[in-house]
Amino acid sequence: MSLYQNLTEEISNGILTLTISRPEHLNALNTSTIEEIRTVIQDVYDNKEIKGCIITGEGSKSFVAGADIKEIAELNELNARKFAENGQEVFSLIEQCEKPIIAAINGFALGGGCELAMACHLRIASENAKFGQPEVNLGIIPGYGGTQRLTQLVGKGKALELMTTGDMITAQDAKSIGLVNHVVETKEELMELSNKIMSKIIAKAPLAVGMVINCVNAYYSSEENGFQAEANFFSNCTKTEDFHEGTKAFIEKRKPEFKGE
Repeated sequence: MSLYQNLTEEISNGILTLTISRPEHLNALNTSTIEEIRTVIQDVYDNKEIKGCIITGEGSKSFVAGADIKEIAELNELNARKFAENGQEVFSLIEQCEKPIIAAINGFALGGGCELAMACHLRIASENAKFGQPEVNLGIIPGYGGTQRLTQLVGKGKALELMTTGDMITAQDAKSIGLVNHVVETKEELMELSNKIMSKIIAKAPLAVGMVINCVNAYYSSEENGFQAEANFFSNCTKTEDFHEGTKAFIEKRKPEFKGE
């Protein structure tokens, strides 16, 4: 039985699969779901048994169809900023996590759903996936980091087009502009490929994987010099047991056994 009202989770071979489970609402994000996601992601940080996380939506119809419109309709100037900042904080936890997090996108990924997917390190979509930031249709703008991450991923011109028109795009179009990494036919193939890629990543030196994530994030930070961050993390790698194991295994022509130390 799930510990959560709006999520289910399953761990196998070090991979946590987190499923957004509000199918009657197309898995839309309400405040309680955001807080449940925060709790699970914090566990990803802290639980040594979890090597990586895959986030998906229940069923094949929707990944996350957006935020809960009924909640949004009740917002005002006094509480809207906190509403946005809270979602941004949770999605930043995903983006900054040193363990890999993959979005397995089945069906609609709109508004907050697209923003959730973009906070993940990689995005894999089924053929029926639809992406969009349609907030202007409601008289608002993306509030969970969409204006920033969409621009980072697809460039200024395309990001502005998508956010000012509110248009939806297909999975293939999303791949062509760099929004997703891979597109497959079915939900079954989606989960299979997501697990295959995640298994490949978590077989590598985990500290090095985390440092790659940190360095890539540093590229987008106004407070960090990405090249200096890379040099610092490169130096830090040489202090790890995984570095010595990896180089030794290469010389001895055997498979390394990384321990994350």
